[in-house]
Amino acid sequence: MYHHLILRVVTRALVGIIILFGLYVQFHGDYSPGGGFRAGVIVAAGFILYAIVMGLGQAQKVFPFWLAQKLMAIGVLIYALVGVYSLIRGYEYLDYNALAPHHHKHGQHYGILIVEFGVGVTVVAVIMCVFYCFASRTPHMDDGEW
Repeated sequence: MYHHLILRVVTRALVGIIILFGLYVQFHGDYSPGGGFRAGVIVAAGFILYAIVMGLGQAQKVFPFWLAQKLMAIGVLIYALVGVYSLIRGYEYLDYNALAPHHHKHGQHYGILIVEFGVGVTVVAVIMCVFYCFASRTPHMDDGEW
């Protein structure tokens, strides 16, 4: 139980900071390209660090595989619904002016935030699914055979 106690305590502190930084990048990433993607990678890296130190079973209690599968679809749906909303309002697909037709600058800002949020959610979910798939496979050789 007390195996690598310092590493576990430091990891618990760092994971929160990493995820908080990822959220900062997510909601301030609209000022530079790729904010949602970068934020998704940062948040996924925090969960992967947690899984490596605490164990795969413990990580799947915090961020289950089924949740990652659902979030992949939800993130893409968020992205696509912004475009569908634009079409319904009579604008072109992903024309953010549809979100605030009387103040186009606000519409652009809202659109970028929502789309980047969808991208961030999708990236976190995809990276976690890939990690879980690789981490949960059974090895073909024992550690002693290396």
